[in-house]
This record gives sequence, structure tokens and C-alpha cells, in this order.
Amino acid sequence: MRLRPPLMPLVAALPSTVPFVGPEAQERERGRAFRARIGANESSFGPSPRVIARMAEIARDMWMYCDPDNHDLKVAAAAHHSLKVENVVVGEGIDGLLGLVARMYVAPGDAVVTSLGAYPTFNFHIAGVGGRLVTVPYANDHEDLEGLLVAAAREKAPLVYLSNPDNPMGSWWEAAELTRFIEALPETTMLVLDEAYGELGPASALPPIDVSRPNVIRMRTFSKAYGLAGIRCGYAVAEAQVISDFEKIRNHYGVSRMAQVAGVEALADQDYLDSVVARVSAGRRRIAQIAEQNGLTPLPSATNFVTIDCGRDGAFALKILQGLLSRDVFIRKPMAPGLDRCIRVSVGLDHELDIFAEELPGALAAARGN
Repeated sequence: MRLRPPLMPLVAALPSTVPFVGPEAQERERGRAFRARIGANESSFGPSPRVIARMAEIARDMWMYCDPDNHDLKVAAAAHHSLKVENVVVGEGIDGLLGLVARMYVAPGDAVVTSLGAYPTFNFHIAGVGGRLVTVPYANDHEDLEGLLVAAAREKAPLVYLSNPDNPMGSWWEAAELTRFIEALPETTMLVLDEAYGELGPASALPPIDVSRPNVIRMRTFSKAYGLAGIRCGYAVAEAQVISDFEKIRNHYGVSRMAQVAGVEALADQDYLDSVVARVSAGRRRIAQIAEQNGLTPLPSATNFVTIDCGRDGAFALKILQGLLSRDVFIRKPMAPGLDRCIRVSVGLDHELDIFAEELPGALAAARGN
């Protein structure tokens, strides 16, 4: 038997898993494509025509490396939020930035606080640096702000994760509640405030950005409302020293030239963003109507998806999901206890929601054993 170079013990102890089973993997396993791809919270409406045109225009320039400083995109993002450039860092989507934050603030054995059932990629990164997850159950389908505060203080946690608006439930907290939460956190606890859906919810859910606080990192992405999930680009805003600390470990060539240019152009076309937000709002209403017509309960949403209470337990909701998958409709569902009674449906194009409306009754009947 040949010898092998030894892995670090931490890595050797981890499972070789991917936090999400993508629709592509499911299609390969099934041997056929989905007819409605409404499970990954992408924007089926795609990016702005201006973005598409600019990407086509610069395609021939992809022989050049990207700007490792991400200068133009940092300038554009800073201007968008009325900040200084030193308050912005660009990364490979929020996922990439979360991986950096885990490395920056979590030592092996440290307690990290998050909600039970919240974004699993964050948990993946914490496991990767040897952190110890401390989870707080949702309360009334919202992340429990008071419970997170108690856990952070009790555990002396160096890091707390909170998304607002929330995935997977679509719920949100108003800005005043978030400000109270931030002010109550220990100064030595870093808050990651994931605002991936920030453009899609009410403006009242977004507190003013205060980059004087050294314990808050706010994250945005081009994957949702801007329709650019495939380019893997996002950014974080924070106090200048925090941003400088990102520079110590980030992948300086990680954000492609195409992604940087697309991000700049996307921020410049706020009229298109407004049109997408309106279409998403209409799509949420349509999904809610479909759910109600089938005797299910849609939850209020400030995102580009609607979480639907199926009225029974997790096993029943799972049967509905499986029934829809078998009918070529890709959706997802929360899996944590208490949340798993639901399915989650992303806003899609009209024809995709037509397919969902056609296939949901059959999936429900099969789940009920009719």
C-alpha cells in the first residue's frame, strides 16, 4: 500500500460534502432537465441589458488578468452607499467573503452563534476552521434576535451571523430592531449581517450604514436582484481597519475581470433594478395565490422567494418537494426542526410559475396519499 501525504487533522475529520445539491447535479442523476428552475433563489429575469451588452463588449479582453485591487467596483460600491473606498471589500460572492470572515475571527474551538436552519454555507466555513456552532431556534419564523444576543454573551462568541431579510423563511426585522440588536452586542463580538436580499425587501428593514462600528460587517451580492449569480461577485462594507484586515488573506485575483465590470455596470443601472424589484413583488403575489388556492399558507416575504407552510410536519413537506421534483419542478425546503413543515419557491418567469401551478395539486395529492 502506498503512503499518502497526511492531511491536517481538522480537514481529515471533515466530511467531503457540498452544502447544496445543485439543480445540475439533480438533473444529471435524473437524466433530464427541470422544466421550472425555481429553487435556488436566482433571478430568472437576468441582468440588465446594459450589463449584458457591456459583458459582450469586453469578452475579448478576458486574456488579461483582473485588477487585483478591484478598484473600479470598490469605487462604484462605495459611491452607491455614500461611503469611502476604504470601507469596501470585494469578494467571490457572499460565500467567499464568509470564508474569509471565518478565517479572520474564529480559532479552533471557538463558539460561533447562528440561527438553527440559517444559511448552511456559513456553517460549512465555520466547520472548516474548527469553530463550534451554537444555534438558536427561530421564533415565529423569524431569527430570534434576543436568543442570539443571549447566546453570544453566554458563549463569549467572537462571531454572530444574521441574515436580514432572512433565508430560508423570507422574514425580516425592521431597522430599529436591528439597530437595538447591534447596540446590545458585546463590542468584542463581530456581527456578520448578510443582506443578500436587501434590495428586494422594504427600505425600512435596512438600518443606516455606520462604518464607525468595528464589530459589524454588512454583505451584499450581485447574485439576487441584480441577476448575476453565475459570476460569483459580492462585497462587504465595514470600518476601515476591518476592511484592511480582509486584505491580509483575500484571494486578490479571485474576482474575474468580467465580474468586476458587470458589477460596476449593474450598480449604474438602478432603473433596471427597480423593474426587477417590481417583477419580484408580482411574482411573490402569484406564488402566494397558488399556495392559497391549494389550501397552503404563504408566509410574508421580503426576498425573491416565498416560503409556504404546508400545514403538517417535515415528512409531509418533504413528500411535496419530492413530488414536485418528480414532475420536473425544482424547488427547495428548510430542513431544520420547526421550519421543515415548509417548502420554498423562488420567483421565476411566468411560464415557470404556470408549471408550478399546474403540478402542485398533483404533488399534494400524492403526498396525501390520494
